[in-house]
Amino acid sequence: MDIPKSHPRYKSLLNREKIVEALDRGILAKAGLIAHGRGETFDYLIGERTTDIALRAIKTAAAILVLAENPVISVNGNTVALAREEIVKLAEELNGKIEVNLFYRSEERLRKIKEFFEENPVIREKIKSGRIKILGIEDANKQIPNLESARGRVSQEGIYSADVILVPLEDGDRTEALVKMGKKVISIDLNPLSRTAQQSTVTIVDELTRCLPLLRKYVRDYKNLDREELQRIVKEFDNKENLKNMLNHICNRLKNLQST
Repeated sequence: MDIPKSHPRYKSLLNREKIVEALDRGILAKAGLIAHGRGETFDYLIGERTTDIALRAIKTAAAILVLAENPVISVNGNTVALAREEIVKLAEELNGKIEVNLFYRSEERLRKIKEFFEENPVIREKIKSGRIKILGIEDANKQIPNLESARGRVSQEGIYSADVILVPLEDGDRTEALVKMGKKVISIDLNPLSRTAQQSTVTIVDELTRCLPLLRKYVRDYKNLDREELQRIVKEFDNKENLKNMLNHICNRLKNLQST
């Protein structure tokens, strides 16, 4: 589909096309289309922009990632389809670990996601050199306690031993299980009412492709801060307050729209 750049929702339509293409290629499960559409609904509600509330969550997430000893970025079909390059760039700023974790898990989908990463020659070279590790495909030999779905299968080197996990476009049961394991979970979720949002250590209520470049920027910047300053940023953040502020933002925006 040829989408004119002058279209007011050009980026959103472009993302839709990426999602459809990923479905056609077998990277995305059909349910991923529903998840994407649900997220778009909430993006309308927040105003299709990164709010100051989300920006504070992004900064807090960056501080946690810099402080982490073994951070891992967990990805599913939607995340890979929308943000393959940005995920790799963020992983490079950390320890290079990306783990594929799927609810609708199949060997075929895992293989196609791996191939999707490797078809980009720059990413392929980074994987070959060891700067980037794609985990969870052939090494998902551990089980998250009290999680019976296929998402409970994880890599020892990745999610199982991680202290901090970034989980874009997540489902709530795994987030809850990971927190119970003592891990810090950073989610990127447009729905502030979701179980994922409510259970996470830090919830970034923002659209994935908007917030990832910002998150990478602050990770890079925060590497220059001392641990005390990073810990202060984390300590001053309250995720329940964060979600409350976002819901108030949505309510106020709807009231303002109604009065115009």
